[in-house]
Amino acid sequence: MKILLTGASGLLGHAYAQAAVRRGHSVTALYNKTPATANGLARTIQLDAVQPEALTGLCLETWPDVIVNCAAISNPSAVDANPQLAEKINVALPRLLAQLSTHLGARLLHVSTDMVFDGHASEPYRSTDMPCPTNLYGQTKLMAEREVLEHNPEDPVVLRIPILMGNSPSGQRSVHEKLIAAVHAGQRPKLFCDEMRQPCSASNVAEVLLELSERRDLHGIFHWAGSETMSRFEMGQRILKHFGLPLDSVESACGEDDTRPANLTFNLHPIVSKLKTKPVDFEAQLEELTRIEPLNA
Repeated sequence: MKILLTGASGLLGHAYAQAAVRRGHSVTALYNKTPATANGLARTIQLDAVQPEALTGLCLETWPDVIVNCAAISNPSAVDANPQLAEKINVALPRLLAQLSTHLGARLLHVSTDMVFDGHASEPYRSTDMPCPTNLYGQTKLMAEREVLEHNPEDPVVLRIPILMGNSPSGQRSVHEKLIAAVHAGQRPKLFCDEMRQPCSASNVAEVLLELSERRDLHGIFHWAGSETMSRFEMGQRILKHFGLPLDSVESACGEDDTRPANLTFNLHPIVSKLKTKPVDFEAQLEELTRIEPLNA
């Protein structure tokens, strides 16, 4: 199967590329600045996603069976800092990919986020619940979902995911990498004890995306996440414990920011009963992580 993958040098894109190559698929990996490094890729191409002509030409040349969109500006503060660029990457790009996939007859998988919700629900969010983002990042991702479903009504998948764990290609972008780097730098990060999340490993999400790539009987919006719910502070504590670092290296912050979504947990039905891939617990996610050494070590 021929797969066109955007965001191939990111945490999730890299994991998906590795999984797809292992399964014997031909992956054309697109990246913006940091080269894609997964072994066995058919092609790696630097491409600015804000240049639609180049992307259109590449799609027509490659004629993929599946298009997987992992490209995004996913840091809310970065979206706030450059909303024009965020609109191009987070909204215009998915719209174009949806249009191209329809023309090519390709299956389209688009990655979205739990932050399309406001976090005020008392129960885990279902995929049919009404979104209500509280920041610009969530707004752009919700707009992208609607563009994807409008422009590819036949064979789209929108997969909403939570905060991701894993080893980024750069060693600097994932949750544990940022946390440990801050601790090594002598900082004591504040982590919210009243912000509940459902972390998942990038490798587990990649397996879900790959399974969805290989079968065309599932369409629409789905939720995926890890099997445990915990606060940001508990996540930090368990990461520190796993790596043998002092637990007081982070500070618990509660009730200091009432604008943050309090509960962004997911109900995984119906997709969880339809896939071979299953959610993973946090301990299994920790076992995948690589130790980050101090820069002056």
